[in-house]
Amino acid sequence: MTDLIHPDRHAKLARLREAGIDPYPARGVDAMSVADIVAAAGTEEEPGELFGKEVTVAGRIMGWRDFGKLIFAPVQDRTGRMQVGLQKARLADWWPLRKTFEPGDLVAITGELGRTQKGELTIWGGEVTMLSKALAPPPEKWHGLADKEARYRRRYVDLWASEDSRDVFVKRSQILSFIRRLLESRGFLEVETPTLHPIMGGAAALPFVTHHNALDMDLYLRIAPELYLKRLIVGGLERVFEFSRNFRNEGLSTRHNPEFTMLELYQAQADYRHMMEIMESIFEGAALEVLGTTDIEFRGKPYSLKAPFQKKRYDELFREFNGCEIDDEPAVRARAQELDIKIPEDWGYWKLASEVFEATVEESLEGPVFVTHYPVAICPLAKADPDDPRYAERFELFIGGMEVCNAFSELNDPEVQAARFEEQVAQKDPETPGEVDTDYVQALEYGMPPAGGLGIGIDRLVMILLGQDSIRDVLLFPTMRPRTAQEEAAEEAEAAATEG
Repeated sequence: MTDLIHPDRHAKLARLREAGIDPYPARGVDAMSVADIVAAAGTEEEPGELFGKEVTVAGRIMGWRDFGKLIFAPVQDRTGRMQVGLQKARLADWWPLRKTFEPGDLVAITGELGRTQKGELTIWGGEVTMLSKALAPPPEKWHGLADKEARYRRRYVDLWASEDSRDVFVKRSQILSFIRRLLESRGFLEVETPTLHPIMGGAAALPFVTHHNALDMDLYLRIAPELYLKRLIVGGLERVFEFSRNFRNEGLSTRHNPEFTMLELYQAQADYRHMMEIMESIFEGAALEVLGTTDIEFRGKPYSLKAPFQKKRYDELFREFNGCEIDDEPAVRARAQELDIKIPEDWGYWKLASEVFEATVEESLEGPVFVTHYPVAICPLAKADPDDPRYAERFELFIGGMEVCNAFSELNDPEVQAARFEEQVAQKDPETPGEVDTDYVQALEYGMPPAGGLGIGIDRLVMILLGQDSIRDVLLFPTMRPRTAQEEAAEEAEAAATEG
């Protein structure tokens, strides 16, 4: 297919080979980064140590202006972009091959670092090496819905074609690095727990199911690492965290992807209030570290991430938005009917109440606001508030109507935990475990200290910090539906039309 669409590029590839040039050499080159070259070049007024010296840069050709005996071409690597000047007088042997080089090719340029008459920093090439011949042309336009889909599918092009996109993923890495440093400075230990689980647990979600042939047993891709991390608290590690890849068999949306990254952490001798302080430190600190400010914009609205954040109780919000108390079952059922919310009867009343809360309250929570004290009935792993056992010592943080994290004081009573698991199984909700995790209960029987736990949706946190509207914009390779043959043909035809 590629031969038919880009014959000119294949012809140039053949010409390089005929000239005895390997268009895909086995060895790279010893090159400096663009950023290091620029830093060592100095200014026009005060030239730096490399100015006038020979340097080598390696990167992708991002343009090609041929003036006959002089070619200007910007070359881009991961640190930036700089101009190279290719002169016939300096490159007599290479010059006949110049038309085999073009935008998109990966090259190495060795030459003298200088400036043009207009003062632009330029490498005056004395040697040009092909590192990888591009058989597909670079994109000219990446905008609009169709092209946005192409950016997600061809991230390997998007990253070098769009500085804004590349910047998102560089900053995402910096955010994760900051969080690691913060937690390690507080004595937390980074750990790894299983991705394949014999029993789904730690969250309410539909799992992906796989089969282990040697053991002849079904396993679940983890929906959360919670129960394994809390086993480590029992084991005496006391402060642990994990950046885990989780998998939930649910729909696609601007805030959902079937696989996503979550940070979960657990701390002995702590409760949900300690988790609030950690969450505030992560959000505020990451904003200052990566953006230099706590004032951000998300989905067209300004937000301040300066701690402390607002706090509102779940039951009070329910009353405010629905006009009835959450434990007034007839009124809540009437409200659900009003909203056309229906669930199977055996899922239980509190599942229905939580659906009403999600439908009426969550999207109105601009925040940042901690919603606290969820009903115990929908918090099977959280400890009840000793002052009002109907509610759990739990919170979720909302910003821009989107949940970012979930946290609570951890339930460590093995008998109560076993009873809660049994209630879950009896409800027959497909998003909850179909059997009691007896091994986890047994772990609690050995004694788990009072502890607080926090789970943060990293993709959503990055969305908010970097002002990205969709989760796909912060995932390098989001899950996509397969393209039809017609769509593939149309995209290839559009790519071919951009050449030249």
